[in-house]
Amino acid sequence: MNHHDAADHAALLALLLALLLALFLALVVYLRLARRARRRNPVAGWSRRRTACFATGLALSAAALLPPVASFAHADFRGHMVQHLLLGMYAPLALVLGAPVTLLLRAMPVAGARRLSAVVHSGAGRLPTHPVTALLLSTGSLVVLYFTPLYNAVTARPAGHWLLHAHFLLSGCLFAHVIAGPDPAPARPGVRARLVCLGCAIAVHAVVAQLMYGGFWVDVHAPVAEVRGGAEIMYYGGDIAELLLAAALVSTWRPERRSRSVARRAVRA
Repeated sequence: MNHHDAADHAALLALLLALLLALFLALVVYLRLARRARRRNPVAGWSRRRTACFATGLALSAAALLPPVASFAHADFRGHMVQHLLLGMYAPLALVLGAPVTLLLRAMPVAGARRLSAVVHSGAGRLPTHPVTALLLSTGSLVVLYFTPLYNAVTARPAGHWLLHAHFLLSGCLFAHVIAGPDPAPARPGVRARLVCLGCAIAVHAVVAQLMYGGFWVDVHAPVAEVRGGAEIMYYGGDIAELLLAAALVSTWRPERRSRSVARRAVRA
């Protein structure tokens, strides 16, 4: 190993340690907020299921960004697709189901919670959480990424890799939050509209994967076998993630109108 390789290895090791520390600190902050929320309202407490979901999301993020997945992703397009699914679909769903905004609102002082709630319900807070915005940023961006020179340009530099990781994670969290998140979202539509939005995402995902597998218009500088393998991972792995998201959405469905109408009929009878 020459001096240049040793310097690169040391820089990579420092980056991985910083990443692990950041994820660990995120878990510590969440656990401290959960304890504070339990102390503030012992009756309501804080769900251990939410805590487990958030910890799972952090673990999936770590798995995506650390070896062996990270090294596989840098060397093989199939590894990139595994990383994409973990960061853009599985980790966001688990993180969002941890309800971090709700936890923050319950653990913060009243004045701070009111300010945060005002931001969430403001016009600036509504725009990014609109279903169409979330759909375009998460699923729509795949078309631009894989069917233009953007993927090759972004992955040519280390900084581009990290920007892509951040985009996958943040846009995935936004979409999962809009579709099935337990946190407040004033622009979130009803269940039927969200199912339609999820259906559009599933369709676009499937079409992108099939076009990629067939080699139509795809602009990824990688061997054909890797691109086809990546398309298969995207197709089947994306289906599983979207089914999990649909299950999370259905689990939040409360048919209030029907319940009310049944109650009204009972009163009239």
